[in-house]
Amino acid sequence: MADPPKFPPLKPLHRDSSLNAGKLAKFEQFSTGEILGSLRMGEQCLKTGPDGTILEGHHRIYVLRQRGVDVDNLPRDVIAKDHE
Repeated sequence: MADPPKFPPLKPLHRDSSLNAGKLAKFEQFSTGEILGSLRMGEQCLKTGPDGTILEGHHRIYVLRQRGVDVDNLPRDVIAKDHE
């Protein structure tokens, strides 16, 4: 039996049409491995809300999805909303 997903599926905060064309062109030049490496835990890692909404990493996730990479189980830094 397969393990259940650790995280909810990733979902964009913004529409794809609002992504910066210059950033997309930059990331499209990187190899898939380089992009995956850039999303690992650290300063520029993939950041999401608890529901899977992408907070940081939109352009890289878009490029990976275009390449057919399953991104939904990538490690991520989950940022919880402040309940003030």
